[in-house]
Amino acid sequence: SALVFLSACVIRAVRYARMPVHLRWELYPVPHEDATRVKHGGSYFETTDWWTQPTHFNLWGELKVMVPEMLFLKGLWEFNRKMWFRSFPFHFGLYLLIGASGLVTLRALLSSATPDVTLSGLGPGLHNLYTYTGLLGSVLCILGALGLLIRRLSDEELKNYTTKGDVFNLLFFVVAIGLLLSGYAFKGPDSPGPMALAHGLLTFDTSLRVPGILAAGLFAGALLVAYIPLTHMSHFIAKYFTYHSVRWDDVPSAKRAKIQARIAEYLTYRLTWSAAHVGADGLRNWSDIAMTNPTNGTKK
Repeated sequence: SALVFLSACVIRAVRYARMPVHLRWELYPVPHEDATRVKHGGSYFETTDWWTQPTHFNLWGELKVMVPEMLFLKGLWEFNRKMWFRSFPFHFGLYLLIGASGLVTLRALLSSATPDVTLSGLGPGLHNLYTYTGLLGSVLCILGALGLLIRRLSDEELKNYTTKGDVFNLLFFVVAIGLLLSGYAFKGPDSPGPMALAHGLLTFDTSLRVPGILAAGLFAGALLVAYIPLTHMSHFIAKYFTYHSVRWDDVPSAKRAKIQARIAEYLTYRLTWSAAHVGADGLRNWSDIAMTNPTNGTKK
């Protein structure tokens, strides 16, 4: 499942990267601009002979926008707060579950490499951290998924955009995480815990005896991990390109030979649009149409 997840994410990212150059929004301020310009919504276009000047990238400015958006869904809080109260618990719960899984794996690796260290305060500390993080993440994720499901099925506006796939995806999360949470809560004292399961996974130990509910939860969770990047739930990949290739990409094309070459290719494409004012007859290309005055059909 992990291999499917990683492979699918890489394939999607490569496909997005190879898509045609998007029309830039050219909205300012852009976060990676100089901080003094961001304050008043300016840009490097304010600089005299800006095309001859070096550009400066403000990474801290981008991080101040990206981190709150990724962790706390800041845009949703500002523009659709009713949805935020359902979407934020779901997403933040997923982040906590990912963190808990990483901590369990870390402790399993440390215990194999340096068992003496994990027997000290570090081991119990990691145990408490991933236990409470995992439990909180599971509860938040289930509540958020149920809240999103109820909103989709009850809100008249969202009903128009809700498909069977949307309902199935949310139910998949509820069932998979619910089984994992129930399996962990009701497992017997002799049943393997997170550490034993992590060791079994890392060493391919098939001798572990896992209770039925927990086994069903592990199986459903593995399927969910492999399933996510194969659907539109992989929007976490597309979001990177939406911000960095559409909203914030304001690097002058004169400094990017690859973009110049791609745009030159696009200008040779022939248009077959049905809109009469465009004059796309399937014979003329973008270059011809761009240089034609649509009101009289003459070139500028």
